[in-house]
Amino acid sequence: MGNDDANRPRPPSRGFGLSHDAWGRLILIDDEGRRFVGVEPVRAFPISEPGSWISICDAEGREILSVESLADLSAPTRQVLEEELALREFVPIVQRIVRVSGSAAPSEWTVETDRGPTRFTLDSEDDIRRLGAHRVLITDATRLRYHVPDTRALDPGSRRVLERYL
Repeated sequence: MGNDDANRPRPPSRGFGLSHDAWGRLILIDDEGRRFVGVEPVRAFPISEPGSWISICDAEGREILSVESLADLSAPTRQVLEEELALREFVPIVQRIVRVSGSAAPSEWTVETDRGPTRFTLDSEDDIRRLGAHRVLITDATRLRYHVPDTRALDPGSRRVLERYL
């Protein structure tokens, strides 16, 4: 058998735990006691199989483990995972940028979205990412994401604000 077995991926473990640290970051503790800080869950098939095949990835986007079915998890772990997925998948669409406090991070943003007006804090300019020629994703301090599907659809003032960050 040799070393080939050592190089094969291990099947996903059900013996892991999820919790949050004092800063709200998601922490995975695997069955060997290793801690992974700042992990993010991602559904592989969010529409066709929302309760199956969830990847838990490290801060660089590398998969640490895969959950075949949410039903296989303990109730506390499943609850934390479902709450994190709901937070990740709630993506309001920014329709207008009303105000941004200051020119340096952290900054307070007041925006109008498809779900109503809201305020959020932006920790870093790196939290605004271009997803294409005219699409933008903004991630606030609590890791909630806001989507601008087409910057050309924004009013001129909102476009000017975004361009300062891109």
